[in-house]
Amino acid sequence: MKNVLVIGGSYFVGRVFVEALATNPDCRVVVVNRGNHPLCLEGVEEIACDRNNTARLREALPSLPWDGVVDFCGYTPKDVRNVVLSLPRGLVGHYIFISTTSVYAPTRSLPIRENGLKLTGPQPELGPAAGYGFQKWLAEQTVSTHARQLGFPCTCLRPSIIYGPYNYAPREKYFFDLIDKNQIVILPDNPLALFQFVSVWDVAEIIRRSMGNPDTFGKAFNLSAEELISYERLVEVLETITERAVPTRTMSVSEIDARRIPLPFPLDDHLIYSGDLVRRTLDFQYTSFTAGMQKTYAWYRQTKTHSE
Repeated sequence: MKNVLVIGGSYFVGRVFVEALATNPDCRVVVVNRGNHPLCLEGVEEIACDRNNTARLREALPSLPWDGVVDFCGYTPKDVRNVVLSLPRGLVGHYIFISTTSVYAPTRSLPIRENGLKLTGPQPELGPAAGYGFQKWLAEQTVSTHARQLGFPCTCLRPSIIYGPYNYAPREKYFFDLIDKNQIVILPDNPLALFQFVSVWDVAEIIRRSMGNPDTFGKAFNLSAEELISYERLVEVLETITERAVPTRTMSVSEIDARRIPLPFPLDDHLIYSGDLVRRTLDFQYTSFTAGMQKTYAWYRQTKTHSE
């Protein structure tokens, strides 16, 4: 029996991972989150606790040998420190930290690999998200430092743009909603911006394969499928999966910004990462973008039908 502790896990990637793990009778799954969105899954133990309430966390955590600790919601060094120092000493088999490709500094050297330059400070141009990538990078370093000091292996996973069920970010759903209402999709008139995705199912499977795998210990991995997607290619995929013609209109980036049209992906910059290292390490094949979006749209339609 494997004991797996999940920090977060109530929505999006964490939820998909927990749902998959819950079907394995050889796993005991314990989820710690604030309790705002209970999972209510058979075979999953839930502990309602804020990770920053260290006294409550130490008291609530079962003193088990944890084969895997998967941290989905660590955003700052403090977040990491509070969890790591609350875990029973000597009982952590592997700590997996879910980070982000946002830790990388802007560069023209593409694709960005795991050894690419990292941010050295916040990015004021990103507004409310100015500190996100930098704090995640500091959190990664905190995980690594405590892992060395306390003697347990760790792995950092850096997904690119994630899509799929339970996505709380207005990414693919933004386009699904427009198509469902037969509204025009605005596109930037510069068709050259390229970006990459990774499906939520792929992220969950990579976590599962990484857990307890010595080939992943002490390493960081980008999680990014190799397909390069533009807004034009995105529309082609949307038309394929919805079996509908998608009406579009182009605008300049400045006009899109002025009108505050909430396009969720880069308008005039490339976001291109190499996700090849994890593919080779785990002998893993990414889901194609069309196939993953097909599953995502089916889930969208199903949940929409149930809510009506």
